[in-house]
Amino acid sequence: MARDWVDRTGEMEVVAEVVARGSFSAAARALDLTPSAISRTVTKLETRLGVRLFLRTTRALALTTEGEAYHRAAQRILRDLDDAERIAADRGSPRGRLRVSATLVHGRLAIVPLLGPFLELYPDIMVDLSLTDTIIDLVEERADVAIRIGPLADSNLMARRLGDSGRSVIASPDYLARYGCPEAPNDLFAHNCIGFNFRRHQAGWPFRIGEEVVELAVTGNVEANNGETVAQLAREGIGIARVGTFHVAEDIAAGRLVTVLDAFNPGDREPFHALFIGGAQMPARVRVFVDYLAERLGKDALIATPG
Repeated sequence: MARDWVDRTGEMEVVAEVVARGSFSAAARALDLTPSAISRTVTKLETRLGVRLFLRTTRALALTTEGEAYHRAAQRILRDLDDAERIAADRGSPRGRLRVSATLVHGRLAIVPLLGPFLELYPDIMVDLSLTDTIIDLVEERADVAIRIGPLADSNLMARRLGDSGRSVIASPDYLARYGCPEAPNDLFAHNCIGFNFRRHQAGWPFRIGEEVVELAVTGNVEANNGETVAQLAREGIGIARVGTFHVAEDIAAGRLVTVLDAFNPGDREPFHALFIGGAQMPARVRVFVDYLAERLGKDALIATPG
């Protein structure tokens, strides 16, 4: 016997809106329907399922246990349908809002200059760029792509290496004129060393001394939470700092900062990665943006971060 056709998606949307809005009348306004149409849809759904989804009184509306289970499943299905439609639309022409998070300096120096040519290639994409040195959660912050510097934490995200940078020990010419230039790593114990106020994967500053790399636990009277601020403190002559070379390349070229202890540089590198949620449901706007960055900044293979 043929089964009567039922608009199940429409029913799920009605239930979702009733729960979100808190009443049949508010859901009706949101869906451009009448309250009686909302009531009929819910009643027909309850009759077909053989359970009550809502407890209704003149003053309150609440989900039953069965209603809560149906609502959770309906939300998941509606999200999947939205994703499927977005992916299908993206295949023709990448479009939509692309939320990107990058660190302050790397974003300003490496990412921002590439956005103009990217948007010329993909005019239907709207880039929403946030520059912050705070490590965000892509899912919680609803970001599409995050540019991360340094070793990657375990996660279920996909990552694509975009390049890397060396690190340099730097100081201002004014600071060195006042306090002298260190000739060997141990000389740093007599200097004010600017640090970071968060846990890093290396506790001290590494130096190559002979055949070994040794970490020195340098100290100072000022710390900061990002490389740009550390570099600015060094420019102000407050002390000596060790930062990613990309942070200070402009200052070194302009003579505002100079490198010291180059002969003891261990040659360690800081990698840059684009992190994103991969898989078959990855929107085209994310795919083309990551491909674009990899082409302009580096050409390493796609990898999955452990997790």
